[in-house]
Amino acid sequence: MSSTTVKTAYWHGFRDGAPFILMAFPFALLFGVIGTESGLAVSQTIAFSMLVIAGAAQFAALQLMLEDAAIGFVVLGGVVVNLRMLMYSASLVPYIGAAPFWQRALIAYFNFDQTYVASISKYEAEPNLSVAARTAYFFGVASPIVPVWIGSSVVGALVGSAIPEEYGLDFIVPIMFLAMVGPLLKTLAHIAAAVTSVVVALLLVGLPSGTGLLVAALCAMVAGVVVETLQERSA
Repeated sequence: MSSTTVKTAYWHGFRDGAPFILMAFPFALLFGVIGTESGLAVSQTIAFSMLVIAGAAQFAALQLMLEDAAIGFVVLGGVVVNLRMLMYSASLVPYIGAAPFWQRALIAYFNFDQTYVASISKYEAEPNLSVAARTAYFFGVASPIVPVWIGSSVVGALVGSAIPEEYGLDFIVPIMFLAMVGPLLKTLAHIAAAVTSVVVALLLVGLPSGTGLLVAALCAMVAGVVVETLQERSA
């Protein structure tokens, strides 16, 4: 694989990742605002976003902090919400498992919802891409998102309550996930998994932070596999 082709893959990833900044900006801005308003120092809020880069886990951990939960439960809450990253990682292994260790380490750090969704869609659509091109594409997707995420967290932490509540920045969270998941619903198995996850998540909404979502994700995977298996048998 020539370096020119790898470079092209990177810029294709950058192009596909760029639209996500429209969602990453208000999402991270909101976390910066809520983080400082909840008692975290500006430096702590910024470090939180830099180390974790996972909005759902950050908000879950922050909520537990506000409830005066023990540090162990705060960490556990964040880990539970981010357990979906294990599923993301497992599905990426067939495509980039042969990449050098340092690249896989960076991919693990940058493996969040947007980079995963864009990359796995690309890999499935173009199965003949080399490992080098796949990793270049992944880093390309991350390149416009990560600086905006961290930068917006900094701005939110600094301006704090200067952003009026009526701006309703929290509306961006469900919209972002709908925009990512919608284009992936291409088969009956995908739709079955999506419907199952929604139903189970709603039924388990009363469980501790993140637990219901994790169970819903596991049930969705099972539903998807069952439907796909039944389709293959009837074909």
